[in-house]
Amino acid sequence: MSTEVPPTVAAPKGTWREVLMVFLRLGLTSFGGPVAHLGYFREEFVIRRRWLDDHSYADLVALCQFLPGPASSQVGMAVGLLRAGYTGALAAWTGFTLPSAIGLVLFAYGVNSLGNGAGGGWLHGLKVAAVAVVAQAVLGMARTLAPDRLRATLAVGAAVIVLAVPSAWGQISAIVLGGVIGVWLLTGDSQTDSAVLPLRVSRSTGGTLLAVFFALLIGLPLLTAAIPVQALKEFDAFYRAGSLVFGGGHVVLPLLQAAVVPPGWVSNDAFLAGYGAAQAVPGPLFTFSAYLGAVMQPEPHGWLGAVICLVGIFLPSFFLVIGALPFWDKLRHRPMAQAALRGVNAAVVGLLLAALYHPVWTTGIADASDFGLAATAFLLLFMWQTPPWLVVILCALAGAVLPRF
Repeated sequence: MSTEVPPTVAAPKGTWREVLMVFLRLGLTSFGGPVAHLGYFREEFVIRRRWLDDHSYADLVALCQFLPGPASSQVGMAVGLLRAGYTGALAAWTGFTLPSAIGLVLFAYGVNSLGNGAGGGWLHGLKVAAVAVVAQAVLGMARTLAPDRLRATLAVGAAVIVLAVPSAWGQISAIVLGGVIGVWLLTGDSQTDSAVLPLRVSRSTGGTLLAVFFALLIGLPLLTAAIPVQALKEFDAFYRAGSLVFGGGHVVLPLLQAAVVPPGWVSNDAFLAGYGAAQAVPGPLFTFSAYLGAVMQPEPHGWLGAVICLVGIFLPSFFLVIGALPFWDKLRHRPMAQAALRGVNAAVVGLLLAALYHPVWTTGIADASDFGLAATAFLLLFMWQTPPWLVVILCALAGAVLPRF
């Protein structure tokens, strides 16, 4: 397989229908999490279709790693924007997101049909699978984002803060503290890549979208306090989660758990069962939000709740990706911004480490047989490179068969 495509390669602009069909196929086949998704995207859009060159693709990935939200979905939006404009960005998100979202909503209806069956064997097996999946994510992210003593210490400190203050405020505080410490202690090793982003969005458009992003982030909590409608509360909670999750993927777990479990919207058992099931579907892990919206106890739930939560968690990404494009070239070369990002990324590892303990471990591991199953699942994932969807299915089957479950 080729390692780089010459930057002179160009392709004519396409249509949103073309973008939709390509991303729909990717949404049906892209297993393995955000890192694997970025590999699939490069193979499809740089190597095979040559919609953009390697330098431009790397630049888009860098932007989306810098922003909060689901990195792979954001890269997909940017590619769709490059290919077919704003409708292309929407088509890319739709095609990549809908397959897993629909699958998880159908799973939610199955869970609801069981009533109190959330304590059943196969669902408990899904919760045990979540332990192994999150443990592997913590290990992999720590190697990349907290590889030295200072950043490892920052990650553990962030975990302690989140466990000591078990709310969204604890998580936000840990992220902000990570950025401040990063600016203070993690300067240096600035990247000097000279690639130029191929997307052209005017500064006025970008500024307007960023203003809307912050207006909703600040205004929605005030609006829900004034108008306590459940649909608005759900949209606010998921919009905030999509706005504040750095690292994407599994890191959304603690924010969503804090948003939906303490108020009683979703039981902890149903939450972790759905999180386990989310590992068995392709596409972005943020579609877990559709499951949560469907399984909500208060109305609106079902398909309407799924749409509200799904749109809420992904909407910030549209504002941020398109809004940041005109300003990214200058910002990404500033040492202070890069240092803050390094600190935030280390804190993100701490958030996921805290989530590994609570609620994942405390709910999933009840006895020695649970631990044995989780250890086996981790071995399959980490050493045998078994696909996560297969490990999830095996854990569910083991949960249904083993008598202790």
